[in-house]
Amino acid sequence: MQTSIENKVFLKKAEKVAFDLEHRAKIKYNIGKYDVAVKKGKAIFKDLNKARNRAGFVKYKVINDLEKYLIQFENNFLKNGGKIIWAKTEGEAIKEIQKLLKERNVKTVVKSKSMITEEIELNRALEKKKIEVVETDLGEFIVQQAGQKPYHIVTPAMHLSKEDIASLYHEKFNTPEDLNPTELTNYTRKKLRKKFVTADAGITGANFLIADMGAIALTENEGNGLMSMSFPKLHIAIAGIEKIIPRLEDLDLYWPLLSTHGTGQLLTAYKSIISGPRKPGEKDGPEEMFLILLDNGRTNLLSKERQRQALSCIRCGACLNVCPVYKNIGGHTYNTTYSGPIGAVITPHLKDFKTYKHLSFASTLCGACTEVCPVGIPLHELLLFNRKEAVDNGYYTYFEKKSNDVSTFALSSRKRLDMVGGGFKNWAMNLTVKKAWGPRRDLPKMAPKSFAQLWKEQGMGEEDE
Repeated sequence: MQTSIENKVFLKKAEKVAFDLEHRAKIKYNIGKYDVAVKKGKAIFKDLNKARNRAGFVKYKVINDLEKYLIQFENNFLKNGGKIIWAKTEGEAIKEIQKLLKERNVKTVVKSKSMITEEIELNRALEKKKIEVVETDLGEFIVQQAGQKPYHIVTPAMHLSKEDIASLYHEKFNTPEDLNPTELTNYTRKKLRKKFVTADAGITGANFLIADMGAIALTENEGNGLMSMSFPKLHIAIAGIEKIIPRLEDLDLYWPLLSTHGTGQLLTAYKSIISGPRKPGEKDGPEEMFLILLDNGRTNLLSKERQRQALSCIRCGACLNVCPVYKNIGGHTYNTTYSGPIGAVITPHLKDFKTYKHLSFASTLCGACTEVCPVGIPLHELLLFNRKEAVDNGYYTYFEKKSNDVSTFALSSRKRLDMVGGGFKNWAMNLTVKKAWGPRRDLPKMAPKSFAQLWKEQGMGEEDE
């Protein structure tokens, strides 16, 4: 595996964050609360495995017939008065959005939580054009004020304590330093209300695209998504092409799975189905609605016979919360929009495989991610397919190849292993493995004699070769 700059940055950050005890305490506390809630939330299912299998089957069927469902969705969405813009890359998406905003003289944009806008770095692109962009989800608003990226797919400010946030607000807004969470939330609500009313445009993501209805489904807990769509004259939604579900009735399956696995709630507080702009006689809603359907590497992933199943992901974040690697190194270490196991599977295909292949190797392959996935994606297996692809493409160093050749030669024969004593083995291990083992761990010592040698000395059997 050749070492990219991204890999070096990843290893450096992981080394630092993994041994930050304060960070670990915050994550342990927040994920601990999540674990309790999710256990309670899952109790609503009479047969959770049956629901997961059905959800996975439907999503995977859509992925394999994606063209058909996209055409059906487009036809129905256009009939409802919406307009669709197809974007091959993030550059195309940004260009089209900037064009729409410029033509309508938009100066202020309110945004509901959207990972896909993080993926294309929309905020930065609009701010360069002197357009004010305001994140209206509480967690997103917090990380925006901190100048950070989201830490987690669902809970973007998971890495911050209430004391951290109170200190941030004091620095940014000159509020008292000891505000409690309720006071911080009330202050944010009051500040954002003015933005909703005066914004020229609202931008949202979409949790699902409903093919037979030609509508988007949006799930959130604070009502900010609803207001981002309702008050401004222009609503722009952005979604990946993989977000399709076949029927409106399928939400009866996906919404409970998303809420219980995402936050432990029985149902998320606010659920909206938007089929287009405001109709004649309606009092609320935008005058215009555009939907950006984004590829941005998704067809690369779709071309993979096995890894394409990852496009079934409903972005609940459950795999992050159980991953021992994520819980130790945190979301920012990945330096990608999608972190944790799902990010490690899809990011190399959405971006540059050679540059981001290291993410697929940053896993214990324990399988916990696969066990909790609400749509049954075999994530740990897909990580192995990514690793194989990296090796097949020759993305490894000369030293790594020779190390594998030598270890394979030595480990394939007990007689060869026992030709040298423990002292030589320890010397060889220190020479070849110690650096990779890490400076914070002691390299285990080889015993002077192997178990096979001791067994033979006791007259218990012949040495295997």
